[in-house]
Amino acid sequence: MSPSPFATTQRCRGLALTLALLLLLVGPARGALALSDAQQLVVEAWRLVNQSYVDPERFEQVHWKRLRQKALEQPIDSSAAAYGAIETMLAPLGDPYTRLLRPADYSDLQSNTQGTVSGVGLQLGLRSPDQQVVVIAPLDGSPAAEAGITSGSEVLAVNGRPSEALGLEGTASGLRGPSGSEVLVKVADPSGRVLELSLERRQVDLRPVRSKRLRSGSHTLGYLRITQFADPVPLQVHQALDELNEKGIEALILDLRNNSGGLVSAGLAVADQLLAGAPIVETQARDGIGSPVVAGPAQVYGGPMLTLVNGGTASASEILAGALQDDRRSALLGSRTFGKGVIQSLIPLGDGSGLAVTVARYLTPAGRDIQNQGIVPDTTLSGAEPLNPGGEDDGWLEQAERLLVQQLDQDSGTEG
Repeated sequence: MSPSPFATTQRCRGLALTLALLLLLVGPARGALALSDAQQLVVEAWRLVNQSYVDPERFEQVHWKRLRQKALEQPIDSSAAAYGAIETMLAPLGDPYTRLLRPADYSDLQSNTQGTVSGVGLQLGLRSPDQQVVVIAPLDGSPAAEAGITSGSEVLAVNGRPSEALGLEGTASGLRGPSGSEVLVKVADPSGRVLELSLERRQVDLRPVRSKRLRSGSHTLGYLRITQFADPVPLQVHQALDELNEKGIEALILDLRNNSGGLVSAGLAVADQLLAGAPIVETQARDGIGSPVVAGPAQVYGGPMLTLVNGGTASASEILAGALQDDRRSALLGSRTFGKGVIQSLIPLGDGSGLAVTVARYLTPAGRDIQNQGIVPDTTLSGAEPLNPGGEDDGWLEQAERLLVQQLDQDSGTEG
């Protein structure tokens, strides 16, 4: 029996309605896949953090996938909008070290690892738990050091803009600028005294490695100061130690005061020159599996040594200090270190910007986690902390010299 015209018409209408519904459902979904370049930047940032962040359990706590969706629901039609969306997306992680680096910030950070910077010479960090921007250390010979800004000072504002609104990178970016330009910095020193200082920016030669021979009574000592772990540092340290060895030093003072870190790889390379076959550090990545790093069998310098540290000793320099202490290679003198026990990886995003992502935690050879705790020195030195480490009237260096000479005399008496 043939279908009636009415039934045929109804089926055609039903088919047309079904096709219309399919077009409504499928059409927009296909269009959504065609993301703009700015939207792609957000997706790429999410992907990179998703695959490398040290604590994937944190993703569940902050509803990480939902954060990506919320970011893409906003109008993102420019790089600036993409940067804002990425920063908003990363904020719930609660990790100040996992952050977006806008093109100027990313370029400046790369320059720092090469040993040059234009600005006022402040190395900054975030104090837990209040996330206040604080001075880890002023760079030697910088405008900040000449103005008397000390480690532990709070940076309250830059050019009238509060640091709590700027964040760590924004504060650092505000301090940098062309040589000869001026910036108004509001700080509170460790005693709570508030100062407003107008500082002239200039190109600061970081000179991360400095060395000299010291005469103390009948003894010849070597002095090696490392202010930052940048690319050239391992080679420069090797050359400095060779020169000091040629001068017949009997012992070495390693000065890591106000060394805020830098490249972990450079710090490990320096540790390798001072430790013979001893453990340096154990890194723990997102899978929780530890990866121990052990020094090679050769040493550039293997004699007696003492190491100076303070509250400006952070990150890669704490890895070195912790290894020297735990391996009983060198006692530490000074004050408690800063306490940054996490490692970041710098990842370019392709448009000149980049990400700093926390990819691992580190433990000292004895298994100590120093994040937010720091390292306590073997001997706490007395007197005011010198503003110019290694310079004239450095009372801590004088104390280190006396202690090292006493150690040499005791060792000589024991052998005799």
